[in-house]
Order: sequence, then C-alpha cells, then structure tokens
Amino acid sequence: MSIIQSIDPSTGRAVEDVATATPLDEVDATVVRAAEAGHVYGQAGRPLRSAVLRAVADELEARRARIVALGCRETALPEARLNGELTRTVYQARLFADVVDEGGFLEATIDHAGDTPMGPGPDLRRMLVPLGPVAVFGASNFPLAFSVPGGDTVSALAAGCPVVVKAHDSHPALSLLAFEALTAAVASAGGPDGLVGLVFGRHAGVALVTHPEIKAVGFTGSLSGGRALLDAVNSRPDPIPFYGELAGLNPVVVTEGAARARGEQIAAGLVASVTGSGGQLCTKPGLVLVPEGAAGDGLVAEAARLIERSPAAVLLNSRIVQAYESGTLEWDGIEGGAPSGSGFAVSPRLFEVDAKTLADTPVAECFGPAVVVARYAPSGVRDALRALPASLTGTIHAEPEESETVSQLTDALRPLAGRLVYNGFPTGVLVSWAQHHGGPWPSTNSLHTSVGPTAVRRFVRPVTWQDAPPGVLPEELRDGPCGIPRRVDGELVPSGTDS
Repeated sequence: MSIIQSIDPSTGRAVEDVATATPLDEVDATVVRAAEAGHVYGQAGRPLRSAVLRAVADELEARRARIVALGCRETALPEARLNGELTRTVYQARLFADVVDEGGFLEATIDHAGDTPMGPGPDLRRMLVPLGPVAVFGASNFPLAFSVPGGDTVSALAAGCPVVVKAHDSHPALSLLAFEALTAAVASAGGPDGLVGLVFGRHAGVALVTHPEIKAVGFTGSLSGGRALLDAVNSRPDPIPFYGELAGLNPVVVTEGAARARGEQIAAGLVASVTGSGGQLCTKPGLVLVPEGAAGDGLVAEAARLIERSPAAVLLNSRIVQAYESGTLEWDGIEGGAPSGSGFAVSPRLFEVDAKTLADTPVAECFGPAVVVARYAPSGVRDALRALPASLTGTIHAEPEESETVSQLTDALRPLAGRLVYNGFPTGVLVSWAQHHGGPWPSTNSLHTSVGPTAVRRFVRPVTWQDAPPGVLPEELRDGPCGIPRRVDGELVPSGTDS
C-alpha cells in the first residue's frame, strides 16, 4: 500500500509518514456515509448550514498557530502568506454563512395559480436545491483557501451538499489538521457524522469522481490533471458537472504612454507579482506585452535587473520543479538568484521575444517565477492578443489620455479573460460578491466562479413544485412571511414580507 509522506520542500526530504493511500472500498464507504449525512443535512435547512460554516471558521481560528507552523514547514510558503491565507479561509467560511442566512441565492420564486395571457395557470414554486455529495480536490498552491477547508468545500456546504475531499500530496499533514477542524466543526454545530470526508492518493481521486453517489466535482490544478479527471467524469454512465480551474497566461499589456510615464514602477510591480509565492499562483502574469522603443526598453531593463536580484524560490514539490525547468529550458533569458542546490529551489527567470512570433511559437503557462516579455509594434498588439489562449485575467496598464487605446484593448481582452484588471496586477483575488474567478477554456471549463458567494451556484439545481400541497413545500416556498427575498407573481419581495 502506498505511503503518503510529508516532504519539506526546502530540503526535498521526507519528514514523516502521514497516511496510506485510501483503499477503494474505504473510498466507497466514505462517499456512502457522506450521502447519508447529506439527507439529514438537507432536511435540517439553512440554520444548520450557517451554523456549520461559522463553526468551521471558529475551529480553524482556534488552530491558527498549529496550522501556520505546519503549513510553513510543509509548503515553504512564508508565515505572512499563510497567515493571510488562513484569514481569507476563515473569512470566506463566515461570508458563506451570511449568504445562507440571507437566502437570496436560493432564487425562491412563487407564481400563484390564476389567469395569464395564455389561459389559467397552475401554482408554480421554484427554488435551487443541493445537487448531492461533492468531490473536492485540494490544490497544491493554496493549502488552505483552495484545499480541505477552502472555497469549494464551504460553497458546497453552503449549498447543502456533503463534501469528500481528495487531499493534495504536497501537504498531507496540513490536510489532516484542517480536516480535524472540519469534523470538529460539524460535531459542535450538531451536524451529522460523515458530512465531510477525506481520502488520499491518485487512485482514490479517480474512484471518487466515478462514484455513483458523487454529483459534482470541484478541482483546482494543472490542465493535464484536470483533463484526466474530466475524462474519468465523462466515462460515467451519468456524467456530472466538473468545475475545473486549470491554466492561464494572464497577459498584461503595457501601452506606450504607461511605459513612458511609469516604466520602472510597472516593472517593479510585475516582478513582485511574478515572483510572489514562488510564482505559484493561478493568476500570475505569464506574458507581458511591452511596446518597442526607448520607453519599453527602459521598462524591460528594469524588470531584468530586478529578476537578476531576486532570490531563489522554493517550489511546492518536485513535479512543479521538473515542469518549471523543462518549460523554461528552450528559452534564453535573464535568471535571478541561483538555487542553493538543495530542496525544490529554482531561479526566477525573464525571457524576451518578438510579439510577432507568438502565433508561430505559442507561449504556454509556466508555473513558477518566470515571465515572458513580448515586444510589440503599435499596430501589432491586437494580432498578438488574438494568438493567445484564454486566461483567468487580462491586464491593461495605460494613461488617462489613452482612453481610445484602452477601449480597443478591452474589446480584445474581454473574450480571453474572466476578470479585466486596469493599472494593477492580477495576483490577489478578493473574496467578494462582485468577484469572478474563472474564464474561457483552458483557464476553466465552467461559466461559474470559484471565488465569492456566487460560487455556490455550482452545487445547486432548480426544482419546480406544481400545485403542491403545502406540507411538501420547502419552508422558503410556503405562503406567508418569509425570512429571505423572493420573487412572488413576478415582483421582487424583500425578506420578511408576506407573500
């Protein structure tokens, strides 16, 4: 049986044996328990959902010191980054509890029986209901916010779905500690045993997505890993939703005016964005389009100088190191601080190409602290953008007097990205109602976001009750005052108003 070891990325050596790969019969038992718990959880209604989510936040906060210390050792991410990520994880659990309490996400709608332009109409009542057990795959680069207690898990719990998480092998000990917090939270809130589950190992992951009780999958990871799981999902007799957040270049376009006015400032922001967290962020800018000419030359020279001075970055695991080295091997460029020779350290790198070559020599995402600078002539930037695959983000740096150029670039980038950033950098994804973290393939294969309250839409489906007796209706669809906003006979009705 395969042993799951905890590796210290700074040395590349195993520190402890954490678990064994979950046997397939245990995967089955875990999913079945989750499905049974899901029935109880769904019947209990919104109060239990919000109680569980608030308890998750409390249990994670209570373990903050242990979580951050273990995370630093197991990921080599700095303490400040992990403290910030834990704060985000706690916040989003409480935010989703607020979403559940508010109830608008249910889209509760009532059309009473009566005459219509089409003749007499029946009584119709519609609401979003939980899909069922959800499989969540922990991400290597966000060991908290996109892992065991992360956004996929809390949005599924908010939707009313039980969750089984496939732990990422890059941080198995941290996954266990976070799972301890989840199970304690469910118990303290009075939730059913088995509402959350945890499995280890690649074979367990495949068994999870093909299990007949699993009704949706949340995945954050590589394009190749996502494709393999998507193939497994599509092999099911009943294909289910697969929400994959996968890959992207996240292009940045710098205009002539911006390069001239603040080239050094843009270069500093770019290098910080590329090298932060070892460049292991799904929103890291992988390609920056810089104008030809003196202003662009100055920006690139400053970025190269900063890259040369950047220290080596310790990556999360050996697979990421191998992909980084092979992905940058064919390019000639500027390298930063030399790796120490131990562990998973790599040098930050900057490469420069002619934008006209992008159509013939496409640039792919390189996970790690590397960036490609493509120099463009004024008439060639839109052609260069047309040669790029879609991404999570697209960024424009421009000056106020370049409004027409900004409009043209926005039109060119909008089909390629789920979030458009102006005079900033895409790393750093605020958890908020207006956030969208997604984009066209290959960045994701979904129209939904994986960050923010509307992420809950991934794990619900609509059901309409026609001429139903009141006793079978969910509380939110019954006549009388209701604690959530609803649309009644075509009119939006605020919370607390009698229908």
